[in-house]
Amino acid sequence: MLLMFDTIAKRYGKLPSEVLRTADSFDIMIMDVALTYEKYQSDKAHGRPTVKTEDFSQDELKSIMEKSKSGRKSRQQTST
Repeated sequence: MLLMFDTIAKRYGKLPSEVLRTADSFDIMIMDVALTYEKYQSDKAHGRPTVKTEDFSQDELKSIMEKSKSGRKSRQQTST
């Protein structure tokens, strides 16, 4: 949490105590979005993967869903 105040203070040229007194959760959200976007831009510029995704086939997704359903049913049966 303290690093967030420091990061906001550096970005806007404020003392951390000023940020602590006046900042709110919206400021922290904006800082998070800005830093995430900066990292995205840096990764893109350096040819690093920007998004980690896995592509699943329709059959794999159905299998995962069925396993989840059967696991939930077995947990419900053992808890009753």
